[in-house]
Amino acid sequence: MTICIDDYRDKVTIADGAWATELDKWGCPPGICREELNVTQPDCVKQVVERYIQAGAQIVLTNTCGANKWMLEPYGLSNKTIELNHAGAQISKKAAANQACVFGTIGTSGKIVLMNEVGEDELADAFSQQARALTDGGADALLVTKMTEMAEAVAAIKAAKATGLLVAGTMTFDSGPDRTHTAMGVAIQDAVEKMVEAGADIVGCECGVGIEDYAKIVEIIHRVTDKPIWVKADAGLPEIDGGKIVYPLKPQEYADQAKKLVEAGANIIGGCCGTSPDFVRALCQTLLH
Repeated sequence: MTICIDDYRDKVTIADGAWATELDKWGCPPGICREELNVTQPDCVKQVVERYIQAGAQIVLTNTCGANKWMLEPYGLSNKTIELNHAGAQISKKAAANQACVFGTIGTSGKIVLMNEVGEDELADAFSQQARALTDGGADALLVTKMTEMAEAVAAIKAAKATGLLVAGTMTFDSGPDRTHTAMGVAIQDAVEKMVEAGADIVGCECGVGIEDYAKIVEIIHRVTDKPIWVKADAGLPEIDGGKIVYPLKPQEYADQAKKLVEAGANIIGGCCGTSPDFVRALCQTLLH
């Protein structure tokens, strides 16, 4: 499916919701690498995509957020980076069946450049490997997601952009007195400017805080750039109930909050932690009708 940046301007597009919790619902055993399911249980992964499309998602992701060599290493799977990314893209592409665009997902390495845990050149090589595998697997576009350190975000976006595909770049803003900085202290304005400079066609925010906190963040992003804005927020701030992490917002409550995101300038809206196909369905019914 050929897409361009203008496909996401001046309108609302609905993306999918959380992946980890959905995979768990389909029987993902605790403690395993979810990305390995792309080759061991592809039907399980395919069902997640299909449920989001049935709910109305116009954009679906791939089960590859942690499919880089560093995140795979503890599971002894770093040598399967290309295989897992390629398979993840193929699964989502097949399940989408031209009903939704597939954004291949590139997440954080778990390493910190400022702490000398990894070099920028090493990041660039690893993200390039992942981006190429996702592209070869059929992804329509690429998403660099949940970044907190600027150097890592820039390296991933540049690697993604080198494939020639449309690239979305997001960071997680959940720190500072007004929660407008990443955990590594990156301010929204700086993040947006550097992501765009690195080649991001779409910019935004994802995870970290509840949807109620993201309207002000979208307002700031909208003032800094004219690029389409991507938002996948959590279903409220997490709470502990009986020893388990739960998210307080119900699907319609989340969708009602999403109206504020649209008013602030958001173009692509989905869900992160605590969301499900029911949340996507509510977003479609509330924002597209």
